[in-house]
Order: sequence, then C-alpha cells, then structure tokens
Amino acid sequence: MGDNPIPCWPGRTVELGERRVHVRSTPRGPAETAVYVHGLAGSATNWTDLMGELSDVVTGHAIDLPGSGYSPEPADGDYSVGAHARTVAALIEEIADRPVHLFGNSLGGAVSVRLAATRPDLVRSLTLVSPALPDLVLRYGPARVALSTVPVLGEWAFDRLRLLPPERRLNATLGMCYADLGRVHPERLREAIEELRRRDELPYAGAAVINSARGLVAEYLREYVKRGADSLWRQAAMVQAPTLVIHGRHDRLVNPRMAARAGRTFPDVRLVLLPDAGHVAQMEVPERVAREARRLISETAPVSIGE
Repeated sequence: MGDNPIPCWPGRTVELGERRVHVRSTPRGPAETAVYVHGLAGSATNWTDLMGELSDVVTGHAIDLPGSGYSPEPADGDYSVGAHARTVAALIEEIADRPVHLFGNSLGGAVSVRLAATRPDLVRSLTLVSPALPDLVLRYGPARVALSTVPVLGEWAFDRLRLLPPERRLNATLGMCYADLGRVHPERLREAIEELRRRDELPYAGAAVINSARGLVAEYLREYVKRGADSLWRQAAMVQAPTLVIHGRHDRLVNPRMAARAGRTFPDVRLVLLPDAGHVAQMEVPERVAREARRLISETAPVSIGE
C-alpha cells in the first residue's frame, strides 16, 4: 500500500429550514458545482477520494443525509427517499447559483433519480454508481436489508450487531461492498472504525439506518405492488439531464445486470461496467470513476473546464 490517502474534506453544518445537515466541501474554485449523495449506512466521507480526483473541475459538496455521518436526526422522523431528495434539493438551492452535477451511490442513487426527475432545474448532469433502483430479483445483501426493516426484528438485529467489535462489523461490510479488500487503505480502515465507534454512541444511529432502509423497501413496493406514477423507474424515464450509470461487475448488493434496464429507461444515458469493482466503485477505484465523470462534466458544463 502506497502513501497515505488525502484527509477527509472539512465539514460544516448547513441550515435548511427545519433540517440541519453536515456537508463536506472541497475548496471553492471551479465555477461548476457537484453534489454527492451517499448510500445506506454511509456518509459524506464515502466520496473523499472521488471529490479529490474531480476538485480541479468542480467544487464538490458531499452531504451527510439526515441521521447519517454528522447530521442530526430529522425532527419529523422522515427517512423516506422522497424526504432525502427534498433535503438534497434544499441544499443545492442553498449552495449553488446554477444546476449541479449530481452524484449518487446506492440509496443515494435512488435519491438522486427522484431529485433529477422532480427538480430538473437543479441538475445539469447525473452520475449514478450502483444505484439502488427496484429489482424484482433480490440478491443476498438486499434481502438482508429487507429483513432488517421488519418491525421489532430490525431494532433487535441492530442492537445485537452493536455487541460485535467494530472491526469485525466493518470488515463484514467492506467485504460485501468491495470486490477486492486489498484496495482498502489502512488509514481509510482506521477512519471508518473510529467513525463506527462514534456512531455507536448516538441514540438515533440505529433508527437512522433502519428507517432509511424501510424507505428504500417502500420504493420496491411502490414499483411492483402499487405501480404508482411516482415509482423510481418511471421517474428515471423522466430524467432530462445527461446520465452516467456505473456498475461494478462484482457488486453483491445491486445486480450489475440492472444496467441494461437503465439503458432502456433513462432518455440520455451512457453505461459503464467496471470489470473488477464492487458496490462502491467511487471508493474502490476512484480514478476510473473520475475519468468517466470528467467526460460527462466536460460535455455538459456551459463553460470550458478550466476557465
């Protein structure tokens, strides 16, 4: 393993009406703005390395969704995909004077699709890394997520997990999310263990994960049971922004074959399959994700990159 990775970007609390969120940002410089949305049980630090890779072309802001990272729990207790999308929309309105390049991973991908479909005025381009869009064929990981949302069972399981050492829990999580655990830098592992220990002390940490998971499961029900007009795949078809969808071939959580459906659904889309990556390609191979995202940004930015 080479030199130490870059430190986590500095953060601040942003007031968004009734919600307060913690946001990590790269130094302001480029005129174009990017907003990054993490996945279930993740945080803004999931984007640290990709933000660094792209900091010469976009000023980046990574949000801790309500109840995640350093953001407090939402006062109304709403962890739905729609509520998260409204929070991200409010953040964009607060920090940007033009449409942004929106990035989403996993749950953050679902949130970003809803935002891009309902607020096209806020989104210049959309980059999705293993987006958690509804799939009839549940893989092992999503099946576990679904079970964790069962009332009482989810809370019981979370409390039991907290009895395990943070190192053991984190290794299991990373093993599910990475194709190659050898790519996890020891410093990133140390940071993640410290963060998990801090989260263990928060009284709302379990509720934030469980209720966000319930919000994601509700989207599956909306898609395949209720078949509502506001289902995520129907909204994907409404997205006006040029879209990049990146999947890792070794993703154990979101089936990379869903890329084919994305290609049929998003109106203006480019698909990329990374043959040796897993569920969090922006963490595992940030330089390759950056290369693809840089191309999309250069094609959609209204001014030449570097001006």
